[in-house]
Amino acid sequence: MLIINILFILFFAVRLFSLKISIQNEKRLIEKQAVQYGKKNSILLSIAHIVFYLSAIYEANTTAYTFDSIAVVGFVILFLAYVALFWVIKALGEIWTVKLYILPEHKINTSFLFRTIRHPNYFLNIIPELIGLGLMCHAWHTLTFVLPVYLVILGVRIYQEENVMNTLFTQAKSK
Repeated sequence: MLIINILFILFFAVRLFSLKISIQNEKRLIEKQAVQYGKKNSILLSIAHIVFYLSAIYEANTTAYTFDSIAVVGFVILFLAYVALFWVIKALGEIWTVKLYILPEHKINTSFLFRTIRHPNYFLNIIPELIGLGLMCHAWHTLTFVLPVYLVILGVRIYQEENVMNTLFTQAKSK
């Protein structure tokens, strides 16, 4: 059980580090007159993320199991999800935040990552991160009950982002 708690703390620390990057970028975006979209949904996503993490570690600590092959698979998925997170952060640079901000002269990222995978932050980082954490912690209740709620909230975020990006694409084509 100790290994799970140590790994959890390490992954959570990395998540907090990414949040620090997001906050720094958000401040710069606001200075540049960026507009935030989906504010209520961003709050719900943050709450859902925290609830998922707390629920998973709670399950890990209330269920007697060993660090087995399922936990190893979860660890590997979680590790790869964090690699993807920092790939996305690097690709988006100063516009990456956990919130949805659009600059007045927002440029659409057309790098390999974004041309190849639609919404890589969600599909390569967030969803695998949660699944990996759930597996690593043997958090079956969290995966069964909390993950679907999270996915609904994330679906709303993707819908909001699609609408905003479609507007940008339309404006870019008309210029």
